[in-house]
Amino acid sequence: MAESSTLKKRYKFAPGTQREFINTALEELGWSNEEAAKKLSVSTRSITDWKREKFSIPISAVKIFSKISGVKIPKNRKELDEFWYVSKGARKGGLTSFKKQGGTIGNPELRKQRWYEWWEKEGKFQKRAIFQRKSIAKPHKSGNLAEFVGIMLGDGGISNGQVTVTLNRETDRDYVSYVMTLEKELFGVKPSLIKDKSSLAVALVVSRVELVDFCKEIGLKVGNKIKQGADIPNWVKANRNFIKLCVRGLIDTDGSFFTHKYMSRGKLYQYKKIDFSSCSRPLLNSVFIFLKDLGLRPRIVRDGKKLRIESIDTVKRYVEVIGTSNPKHLKRYQK
Repeated sequence: MAESSTLKKRYKFAPGTQREFINTALEELGWSNEEAAKKLSVSTRSITDWKREKFSIPISAVKIFSKISGVKIPKNRKELDEFWYVSKGARKGGLTSFKKQGGTIGNPELRKQRWYEWWEKEGKFQKRAIFQRKSIAKPHKSGNLAEFVGIMLGDGGISNGQVTVTLNRETDRDYVSYVMTLEKELFGVKPSLIKDKSSLAVALVVSRVELVDFCKEIGLKVGNKIKQGADIPNWVKANRNFIKLCVRGLIDTDGSFFTHKYMSRGKLYQYKKIDFSSCSRPLLNSVFIFLKDLGLRPRIVRDGKKLRIESIDTVKRYVEVIGTSNPKHLKRYQK
């Protein structure tokens, strides 16, 4: 795969540093080599070669890894010229590297074996900043935390190293700010905003293993939440205010307010309905039971994957009792 001009300028790190930086960033992000290659628009072989330190890594790739993973760029580095590869010292440097690695450059299996020997004997015991997990604030169970759980059950996703909420950067523009503020207040970490150039999606990303572990502690799932039968955690269900705010977060992300129109005897009638979709049956059932207990008369439709609140009075009661933190829903309701 040909590399663009933005990938020509590179960083040269001290031996072993580039490998540590990339491995730590990928671990924080929960990415495979293939996923990293896709994100950076390079070949999987390029990622492998950078990790092996066969080639120096482009500055643009270093900055992307650092920004979205939260791993700091190592200080011991040198910026290489755009035409670094024609340097007269290339051959000399290759020979030096060959000697330092005991003549193993042409033997990847032996090189890998020696690296693991070094790692087991001393590498993993070294206290390096690049290996240190970044801390977060761990909030007590509260209404705000329950609303965050609802948001995550709706438009959230958790990998081994990241917690992500994906929204629409146009229709959810004001809600993006709300969610960012909520996460900052809860965990003391400001999410990074990653825009998808091919769509209107924007991802709010927090790259903290500590936050991933905390999310697991409060009942959220890592990986495919639908296959794992995601549901509202019991500690949320046990508190009426908590579940109310959790459902708010769910419908603010995976729900919608829309206008139902119909003609009768030549006259147009229209009124608001609320729609909530989920492929997780346990989650849909929990929301259904709660809304039914509130007297909102929900109805499950579409093969058990969608729930609706349909009458004028129940939609009004939903707004009064549960409410919404997403301005687009309130605007659609009031319009």
